[in-house]
Amino acid sequence: MAYSLSLPKPCYSQNFHYHHQRCFKINLPKWTTRASSAAPGVELNTLESAIAKKDSNAVKEALDQLSEGGWAKKWGSQPYVSRRTTSLRELTTLGIKNAENLAIPSVRNDAAFLFTVVGTTGFLGILTGQLPGDWGFFVPYLIGSISLVVLAVGSISPGLLQAAIGSFSTVFPDYQERIARHEAAHFLIAYLLGVPILGYSLDIGKEHVNLIDQRLEKLIYSGQLDAKEIDRLAVVSMAGLAAEGLIYDKVIGQSADLFTLQRFINRTKPQLSKDQQQNLTRWAVMFAASLLKNNKESHEALMASMTKKASVVECIQTIESVAAEFNIKY
Repeated sequence: MAYSLSLPKPCYSQNFHYHHQRCFKINLPKWTTRASSAAPGVELNTLESAIAKKDSNAVKEALDQLSEGGWAKKWGSQPYVSRRTTSLRELTTLGIKNAENLAIPSVRNDAAFLFTVVGTTGFLGILTGQLPGDWGFFVPYLIGSISLVVLAVGSISPGLLQAAIGSFSTVFPDYQERIARHEAAHFLIAYLLGVPILGYSLDIGKEHVNLIDQRLEKLIYSGQLDAKEIDRLAVVSMAGLAAEGLIYDKVIGQSADLFTLQRFINRTKPQLSKDQQQNLTRWAVMFAASLLKNNKESHEALMASMTKKASVVECIQTIESVAAEFNIKY
């Protein structure tokens, strides 16, 4: 559950991640709006072409033009991001549940998977032990070795084990809603902060929001991120965590986001102290959560659109149309 800035994607040790494409019903918020067409006279072909070409500069330019023309009003509507000292109490007051545990990786899915494997193989081993003759020895032995194989795969190739855990995680009823909420938060917050979006995925093992920005890429690889840029990237990084923290008692999808944020912090100049890094994380969660609460209707509608595999342009239309409807209504 992370977003990509065209950097190599690591294999995370905890793929709690909520990879999509399931056949059971998802309990999304009751917002049924569909991606509406642009306002009369608004031309989106340039934006669609730029996204298709994966040209972040062209995407930004197209959205800037649409904003100047009065349509993409939410694009870059939060340009001023300024870090300040933030306490856990502020996060709790804002509505973040269990704020003190946000940075602690969840082992829910990992533990459930391993418990199921060990429990199932153990039960079958005992059951097949009643078979007559040599079968009563060899079959339980083979079944029992499955647990050892799983552990060996996890040690040698963690990615394969995490893929299995990711697939197994779909047994949890909140699985799909969590991934939709998480990735929609990355998408929405990036859009509000003016970071161009080129794509997204909710598929198993491929969940991400693609935010390739050529200018930021150069700063990241050169290790020259300044305070202004790290603040923006931190807010986008923590958006998914904030979205979950506002709804659920335990955040499952924070490991990859925290890993991504740490990579950005490591490329910041001057380097941040441990206390500064901790405060940056808290502040980013608070800022992202505030934006999500202030744009709740857009977030929920975007969740629904992304679940239906809407295109990036359709998702942007959803954000803009819901914001326009909400402003008119209130």
